[in-house]
Amino acid sequence: MGDTVDNLVVIWTSGDKEVAKNMAFMYAFNSKLREWWKEVTLVVWGPSAKLLATDEELQGQIKKMLGTGVKVSACKACADNYEVSEELEGLGINVKYMGSPLTKYLKGDCKVLTV
Repeated sequence: MGDTVDNLVVIWTSGDKEVAKNMAFMYAFNSKLREWWKEVTLVVWGPSAKLLATDEELQGQIKKMLGTGVKVSACKACADNYEVSEELEGLGINVKYMGSPLTKYLKGDCKVLTV
């Protein structure tokens, strides 16, 4: 086998809590914890920003992920639209414009999973 891509980016767009808990968070967390991927990034985008800003259970899971080394970013434009940028930053999330980073992920050496 040739070189493998060892960076995963999970784009979490769903406003559905069950999708967060039972797919996006579960896979991102376990990917880092079990070293399935060297680098794991979770991107909060769209309705997920609003859900995360108001759900304490999901906030606790984000803190747990950050503690294991999962990188967490959020789309600033979306967070601003939902008026939750400050709440997300308070969780330790890097809130920034994500158009350019996403393009780099897609064109670069990352595997991108969208949920």
